[in-house]
This record gives sequence, structure tokens and C-alpha cells, in this order.
Amino acid sequence: MPLNTIPMKNIFFFSFITLFLISCSEDTTNTMFVSGKVKGLKKGTLYLQSVPDSTLVTIDSLEVNGDGNFSFKTELESPEIFYLYLNKKDNNEINDRITFFGEPGNITINTNWNTFDANAKIEGSATQKKLEEYRKTMTRFNKRSIEIMQGEINSEVPMDSIQLDSIKKLAEKNIQRGYVYAINYALINKDSYIAPYIALTEVSDANIKYLDSINNSLTPEVASSKYGKALKNFLELKKNN
Repeated sequence: MPLNTIPMKNIFFFSFITLFLISCSEDTTNTMFVSGKVKGLKKGTLYLQSVPDSTLVTIDSLEVNGDGNFSFKTELESPEIFYLYLNKKDNNEINDRITFFGEPGNITINTNWNTFDANAKIEGSATQKKLEEYRKTMTRFNKRSIEIMQGEINSEVPMDSIQLDSIKKLAEKNIQRGYVYAINYALINKDSYIAPYIALTEVSDANIKYLDSINNSLTPEVASSKYGKALKNFLELKKNN
């Protein structure tokens, strides 16, 4: 049938089908979808943020007015740390930012407006689970450090130099144990994006041989990620200086 004899409505139909198929074939391999609900939030602004280089930037924002549901969409090179920031418009920025390890796919964040960062439940990110596991153990080391310091402060009897030296050594040993745990956690999880992240943010001042061990153990995929490349560059600069 000649083109000029095709009914106009059929032309519109075929055009619609073509556009639909194109949209369905859109590559979402590196797309992250973040959605969830801030229970109890009636009014405020939510921001999806990241640190592409060294400065915190806002990727997207959403005005909330009567409904705490939200959704964001962004492209990313590889899994990295993101922030969900809530401006409650209460002139108080404490406990208003959730840190999470973002990666391609669907990530769900559910929380309450009054305990925004404290009780957030984050699902959909395997690297986030690794981060939570790491933080849970590190919290125990931090609590132990506080206990050691409180033992000195709350002592009713002034301590002599020997006792103070003993407490100092105990505190240093606890810190060292935390460092060893962080390094081992990175080495054990060499196939996770958490490994170079821990090396860069938690133990960057550790002996270079340990950082080298972490860097050399990374799988090719992790080594080529944002934090994998950053760790390699960090080590090169450290060695040259």
C-alpha cells in the first residue's frame, strides 16, 4: 500500500509504538533509583547529594508538602557514597543527613522525620550492607575507647603515673585493634567497593604496606571503580612524596 494511502491515525499509532519501544530499550545499567518514605514528614525539602571530587553537591531535590514519599533517579560511574539530606526548615541541621552507599538498581530508604538519620532502613545496596556490618563492629571499638576514658575521668582517687600510663596503653591497644579490624575487613572484602572506601576514609594514615596490600588485592572491577582509582592515585602520591 502506498504511504500516502495509509490512514493518518495509523501513522500516529506506529509513531507511538516506535517511541515506546525506544524508551523501553533505554540503558539503565548505571542508573540508580532511590525511593522511600519519611514517615511523619509534612513539609520540608529532600536533597540527593554526593561528593564527586572534594565538594558536596546537590544532584536533585524534592519539595515535600503533606506526603513523605520521595523518589530520585541519577546516573553513576560506579557504587559510591551518597547523602539524603532533609531540610526540615527548623533551623537545626543536626541528624538531618543519611549516608548510604549507592549503586545501580533500586534502593529504598524508609525513616522517620524526627529520627531521620538514626533509624533509617536502607535496602537494595549490597555495598551498603557491608558498610553497616563494618560500622557495627567499629561502634564497639569506639564505645570501648569511651569506657577507658571514663574510667580515668570518673576515678574518685587521683591516679599515679603508672596507672595513667596503663590506661594510655589500654586506649592505644584498643585503637590499634580497630585499625587491624579495618584493614582486615578491607582485605577480606576485596571484591566489594567497600574495600577501597575503607582504605581511603578509615585507615589512610596506616603503614603504606597495608594500603598496598589492600590495593593489590582488589578485583579488576573494584580497582576500576571511583574509589579503586582514588586509592591507586593516593598511593602513588604518597610514594612519590
